Amino acid sequence: MENKRIINPEISADDINSELSLRPKKFTDYVGQQRIKETLSIAIKAAQQRSESLDHTLLYGPPGLGKTTLAHVISHEMKSSIKVTSGPAIEKAGDLVSILTRLQKGDILFIDEIHRLNKISEEVLYSAMEEYRVSWVIEQGLKARSVNLGIQPFTLIGATTKFGMLSAPLRDRFGSVFRLNFYSDSEMADILYRSIKILKINSDNVGIKEIAIRSRKTPRIANRLLRRVRDFSEVQSNGNINANIVKKALDQLEVDNLGLDKIDVELLESLVKKFDGGPVGLQTLAASISEDPNTVEDVIEPFLLNLGFISRTNRGRVATKLAYKHLGIDIRDEPAQGTLLN
Repeated sequence: MENKRIINPEISADDINSELSLRPKKFTDYVGQQRIKETLSIAIKAAQQRSESLDHTLLYGPPGLGKTTLAHVISHEMKSSIKVTSGPAIEKAGDLVSILTRLQKGDILFIDEIHRLNKISEEVLYSAMEEYRVSWVIEQGLKARSVNLGIQPFTLIGATTKFGMLSAPLRDRFGSVFRLNFYSDSEMADILYRSIKILKINSDNVGIKEIAIRSRKTPRIANRLLRRVRDFSEVQSNGNINANIVKKALDQLEVDNLGLDKIDVELLESLVKKFDGGPVGLQTLAASISEDPNTVEDVIEPFLLNLGFISRTNRGRVATKLAYKHLGIDIRDEPAQGTLLN
């Protein structure tokens, strides 16, 4: 169910080529995350002055906010080559060793979903990050022996949506840790203005601002909605995007004025109508809408939390007054909310 969502912040096969064409290469083109950009710019300049590799950097936050894009921007600003892989793609420690031993001095290794590295591969990273050498065991039983190889100084950039799932030893080896936050509506509009120039789309300011508001404060979703609205405008009008076209297109896609879709509304309605606003446990809430608990926690909830529609307590999920208002439902009895959790 979740993979078909137009506002799914995860990247899809259809998004890959379009994302590459819209991906900024420099900090000056990268909209938002101002504090992170400023801090990284200083770190990069200092590393270049010392002719050293940049400190290992960890980027975390909800999907679609630009972690991969930021890694490529860092590579461009450092004038370094970047090698890209992911935690699930590294099945054996030998796979990671092969990647590390091929790195050249100053290269950047980007590992997406780094929280999904297996334990043995993670342990290979420890010495690689600290001492620029790799150690691993080959063969088994009586023939087992340890192999040590020196590698070139490099920078590891890890990205994760689940910061808490990283082991403490791995987290502690990153010199810089940054959390990417949701974007403001004005930042979303700036991202879309840049995209329409690249894609050569005709649009007025009101139409762009309407897409920005419905984009869940997430660049990946904004660009996806822009492409769907472009398709709608080319078929239904002369290809020009305006507020009326945007509203018709996104209403047809069932994306409401805040960026919520059917699944978001279904979750809120289940929480309010089936469980009297909560508190209710994650597993139970996910089962009530026939959705995977991980999808609810990692993909659906972050934006609803950002809007203030739900809260997490020690007793479970609770619907807030804002959720009732958005659904047009009167609050009869205030639910016992418990202690708020971060």
